[in-house]
Amino acid sequence: MTNERFSDDGDPATEEQYYYDTRTGEVSKGPQSAWSSRMGPYPTREAAAKALELARARSEAWDEEEREREQDR
Repeated sequence: MTNERFSDDGDPATEEQYYYDTRTGEVSKGPQSAWSSRMGPYPTREAAAKALELARARSEAWDEEEREREQDR
């Protein structure tokens, strides 16, 4: 069994990228928290700090797309 950590997209997590911890609200360089409370990787600390904002915007866009598809039926 391996201790290797993985990013959200399934690739091995690296120490050179940034992650957002949803439990603490902190940004770390490298995967410091468990995958279940980690968002990332992000290329910069600033991008990781905006992880929740980005996720919210994507979710709203997907919801709007779904509403439009339902109206087209």
